[in-house]
Amino acid sequence: MNFIAKLADAARNNKSLVCVGLDPDPRLMPPGVELAEFNRTIIDATADLVCAYKPNLAFYEALGVPGLEALQETVRHVPKNIPVIGDAKRGDIGNTAKAYARALFDNFNFDAATVSPYLGFDSVEPFLQYQDRGIFILCRTSNKGATDFQSLQVQPDNLPLFEIVARKASQWNTGGNIGLVVGATYPEELKQIRQTYPDMPLLIPGVGAQGGDLAQVVSYGVDARREKTIINSSRGILYASSGKDFATAARRAARELRYQINQLLDKG
Repeated sequence: MNFIAKLADAARNNKSLVCVGLDPDPRLMPPGVELAEFNRTIIDATADLVCAYKPNLAFYEALGVPGLEALQETVRHVPKNIPVIGDAKRGDIGNTAKAYARALFDNFNFDAATVSPYLGFDSVEPFLQYQDRGIFILCRTSNKGATDFQSLQVQPDNLPLFEIVARKASQWNTGGNIGLVVGATYPEELKQIRQTYPDMPLLIPGVGAQGGDLAQVVSYGVDARREKTIINSSRGILYASSGKDFATAARRAARELRYQINQLLDKG
């Protein structure tokens, strides 16, 4: 099953657009809990409440080889019916991009990955060779510094750079497996992107700790079929409790986020 179908099935079966960002920080984790065990416990507590998981590779790379081994174990532990997005934000020249694609898709076996388009099509094309996987291109990211480049007006159409990125991604999307990363912290841009590209998958970070408004995300960002929208929460779920009840608290937080999203969808 390809990524798009797997995502749609998970969203439908779990009645959820929630993605849990598996970004383990030893400083915030309960004391005495090993990284892979922490992730396994979070997954077991939330797998029936989500449409995807999204490990950010930086948190694992920072811990060296043991961190990467924990990442592999984490991916293997996710139920086969739930897609896993490798949040790597890779982007480099052709040969290096090929190696990155092999690492993410052949080695770690992610169902999808985040990719930077800054170096142009030849840096994205190796990922597109994996037609059964999803490629989420960074478009309008959720961080404050996104405006440094993504808002710059580009000639000859005098459009902001993020719109040019979205247009290019749509043109490259011949296999139907490209999506866009659009942050919840820029709701008007999210609305514009969804209206212009109604059928593209959107990965939406920035809800919760980063301050994105959930009601606006649901109103502006969710696709008509409710199966190509991924609303990510990391810290708000992972660290709902730093005590022994962390799994119960994580489940409660994920269930509450799913409930809030579905309530907003029903009202809309």
